[in-house]
Amino acid sequence: MQSMKSAGLLATRRSLVDRLANWDDQRRWQDFFDRYWKLIYSAARKAGLTDCEAQEVVQETVITVAKKIDKLHYDPALGSFKGSLLQITRWRIADQFRRRDSVQTGRDGADDDRNTATIERLADTNRVDLDAVWEREWQENLMDTAIARVKKKVNPKQFQIFDCYVRKEWPAQKVAAQLQVSVGQVYLARHRVAVLLKKEIKALERSR
Repeated sequence: MQSMKSAGLLATRRSLVDRLANWDDQRRWQDFFDRYWKLIYSAARKAGLTDCEAQEVVQETVITVAKKIDKLHYDPALGSFKGSLLQITRWRIADQFRRRDSVQTGRDGADDDRNTATIERLADTNRVDLDAVWEREWQENLMDTAIARVKKKVNPKQFQIFDCYVRKEWPAQKVAAQLQVSVGQVYLARHRVAVLLKKEIKALERSR
């Protein structure tokens, strides 16, 4: 899956969800895929699926969203899009376990019930709290998205200083020596980037 090489940008944007109703807009569907594939893939892998099975979950989840998008418009009274996407992903993960069972036992895997035994077995056998996994992955990718946005807004040297000092946890003196700046510049870059990062995270959280 070639698109799996692109970075996952996972912020739920109300406007994006609304625009996805246009099947003919390939760019927007690619945008949706790029934003959500990593979240779906990671959840599937941590639920116990293989790489190939997880990729199938990604494809089938996106297809399901395409078919149901008119019912998934953001409406707080009906629940968040984030929760709806989790439920669809859960069903597609269950499908993969059902198919695996069918191959192993020789049974016909055409059972359409996606809400009962397989999901229960998924939780019991793999001992995974998919809701907790989903939340962790969502937050991680929310941070990744915010960082990617901030990186485009600041001087490359400033971001490099921030990356070394905050993300890589180098001592300020080491950052200053390696990047040939003063310790004061290290602290200033950290402050400026951190402020922008906080703003981006808040903006992304509001748009979920």
